Amino acid sequence: MFDFFKKKPVEKKSLIPEVLGLRLGGVIELDALKMKIIEPDLTISGAATTQLIQAVGVVQLDNSTRLIRYYTDDDAMVQVLMDGDSDADVQQCMLSYYYSTTPIDTDTRWNEWLATGVVKSHWDLDGVNFTKLWENELPVAMTETTWTSETEHSRTDQFVMLYSRDVNADLCEMLIVSAEEQIVNNRAEHCLVLSTSFELQPNDFKVN
Repeated sequence: MFDFFKKKPVEKKSLIPEVLGLRLGGVIELDALKMKIIEPDLTISGAATTQLIQAVGVVQLDNSTRLIRYYTDDDAMVQVLMDGDSDADVQQCMLSYYYSTTPIDTDTRWNEWLATGVVKSHWDLDGVNFTKLWENELPVAMTETTWTSETEHSRTDQFVMLYSRDVNADLCEMLIVSAEEQIVNNRAEHCLVLSTSFELQPNDFKVN
């Protein structure tokens, strides 16, 4: 007997967000000419103009606002700030590069970093001065869920402060200081992550 009333299976919506064409497994093509012009004035050097997205992270800031982070094979991250679910809701897009990752080996040092280390009035990075951008006296706490596939993900608690400097009249460079905690085998692992970033405009990249 034919089952005319058999329901079609409901396609499960992916938890891994896509925005501005950015997606897990996608390839980012940066504007090579712009990178050549601005890179000498930035902290980074040798940025690849073609990068593969290997992981996607999400930080839910409030009911509607979130950060979506697309991690690439060039030790970089494209971070998108959104207030909604569509491309029209994008507030800012940044390209960030890791500067350093330093383990924090003891609970005492971890607590010191949270209390007085992450937040300063200024931050010196190899003789380049960055000024505190937010008014917070303590780091901003956030939790990131990061996917490397539809079924593989991890969670990281981050305690963050943002610093900035004017490179020129048209370009600002950010310094992200993040004390991070991840539970591995029921044990907390801590590190301090420094990254620098700058804003991307819509025509600065495309995704294949």
